[in-house]
Amino acid sequence: MSVQVNGLEVVQNAYVVADLEAACAQFHKTYGIGPFIGGSEAELSEHVYRGTLAEPIRIKGVFVQSGHMNIELVQILSTGPCAFTDMYAQGQQGLHHAAMFCDDYERQRDALVATGYPVVSEFKVGFGAQICYVDTRSLNGHFLELYPENHIIRAMYEHARLASVDWDGKGPLIRPWGERLFVRGDA
Repeated sequence: MSVQVNGLEVVQNAYVVADLEAACAQFHKTYGIGPFIGGSEAELSEHVYRGTLAEPIRIKGVFVQSGHMNIELVQILSTGPCAFTDMYAQGQQGLHHAAMFCDDYERQRDALVATGYPVVSEFKVGFGAQICYVDTRSLNGHFLELYPENHIIRAMYEHARLASVDWDGKGPLIRPWGERLFVRGDA
C-alpha cells in the first residue's frame, strides 16, 4: 500500500506513558527539555472506535518543546478500547503517533482510509475540534494523528514553544494550560 501525506509536516511525536509525572521527570533528566504544559485530566468525547460509538477516552497529557519538534506525553486513564490501547496494554509505554495538521481534514482522513489505513479512534476534544488516529503501524510502526487546521490547537503548540524559550529549569516542571487558549472561536 502507498500513502500520500506529501506537503503535510510532522509537528509532533507522542508517547504513551505509564505515569505522566514520572515520565516528565525522566524526559527532563534525559533530554533537558521543559517545562511540560498541561497535566490535567481531559476527556475525548464522541469517540468512535473502529466505526462504532465507544466510551470516551480519558487521559492526562502534556506538551513540551524540543527544538522544532513538539513532544506529547499521554497517560491513559480509561480502560475501554481505543487507538492507545490497540498499541499498548495498561502499564506499557512507547512512541504512539506522529501528528500532522490538514488543510482538508476529511479529505486527508478519507484518502488514508481508501489506501488501506483505517481510522481506529476519532473523537472531539473539549473545545470542539475533531481529531483522529489512523493505523499506519504497518507503514511506519506507529499511528498517525490528523488535526484539522484549528487556531486553538496551533495556540497550544505555540504556548509550549514559547514556554521552552530560555527556560532555565527553574519553577514547576509541569505547568497548567492557560484557560484563554480554550476559548471557542472560528476554528
